[in-house]
Amino acid sequence: MDGDRVEIDGGIMEGGGQILRVSTALSCLLGLPLRVRRIRAGRSQPGLRPQHLSGLEIIRDLCDGKLNGGEIGSTEITFTPGKIKGGTHIADTKTAGSVCLLMQVAMPCVLFAASPSELHLKGGTNAEMAPQIDYTVMVFKPIVEKFNFTFNCDIKRRGYYPQGGGEVVVQMSPVKELSPINLTERGTVTKIYGRAFVAGALPIKLAKDMSAAAVRCIRREIRDLYINIQPVREPDDQAVGTGSGIIIVAETSTGCLLAGSSLGKRGKNADKVGIEAAEKLLQNLKHGGTVDDSLQDQLIIFMALAKGVSRVKSGPITLHTQTAIHFAEQLTKAKFTVTKSEEEDAGNDTYIIECQGMGMINPNL
Repeated sequence: MDGDRVEIDGGIMEGGGQILRVSTALSCLLGLPLRVRRIRAGRSQPGLRPQHLSGLEIIRDLCDGKLNGGEIGSTEITFTPGKIKGGTHIADTKTAGSVCLLMQVAMPCVLFAASPSELHLKGGTNAEMAPQIDYTVMVFKPIVEKFNFTFNCDIKRRGYYPQGGGEVVVQMSPVKELSPINLTERGTVTKIYGRAFVAGALPIKLAKDMSAAAVRCIRREIRDLYINIQPVREPDDQAVGTGSGIIIVAETSTGCLLAGSSLGKRGKNADKVGIEAAEKLLQNLKHGGTVDDSLQDQLIIFMALAKGVSRVKSGPITLHTQTAIHFAEQLTKAKFTVTKSEEEDAGNDTYIIECQGMGMINPNL
């Protein structure tokens, strides 16, 4: 600690932008001044990239905070939060940096704002190394709303690598507190659906090929379910640039949602993209958990803030999740335990993530 600044080592564990997202969001929520050193120390281009900087700037603007060291390439920042206010805020990565990652950093904060918020997030909607916006709407949204809040996510324009140019508008109202969640019963898979999309210069045939290859792949493991993966060509006035990809969601009898997704890129065969997404989905279904490996880490901050005990059954714990837990515990009074699940088939690599949340109360309501 320097005075009462919390010191964060941005180079440990997962060592990426996630440490920044979790620690600055919690700093903003708890009113804790923060210093983050060695930002993205292990990456090929260490320091802040445009997307991380936009995330820091939106947090600063949300709470009238002070940010030092906020420039591209910077490996150390200090942040002093103010009071979280609602209203309209804009974050623009000016690249294909992920709008979903901007949403991840801002959302916990605006839940505890003084009034409703509208976030205009600009950048890539379907980017590598980040959840696709379709995942956010189809999987993340219905599950995270179990913490007892709702939000509206309007995809104005899709934007793809390399130029980005997408825009998503998120509207949400503040809450008094978050309820804990209990996601421990997987149930049986009742339906499988999804969308395979192309945009820009690509023909719809590619979307149909991705969809067909994915269905064939899933059919080998799951024979008796109708699988509906819609091929879509994004309207030209609602997409910037050329892109393609697929997301497939499995819904279970207890309301769990697990997904697999993949993005097309130049020289990558459409069948391969479809198969990759299908294999990821099947892998997420194999472990018997109630969440897939992309959702696991995104729930941690909400579990930490909620009042009471949350329990989530998951597959193998990802490094992203371990990192989120580490920093959530360092900054809040939440306590996490991860135990191997004893029930059913011992061959399953299943874990229970349990959290005694800190019970954050919105001081403004």
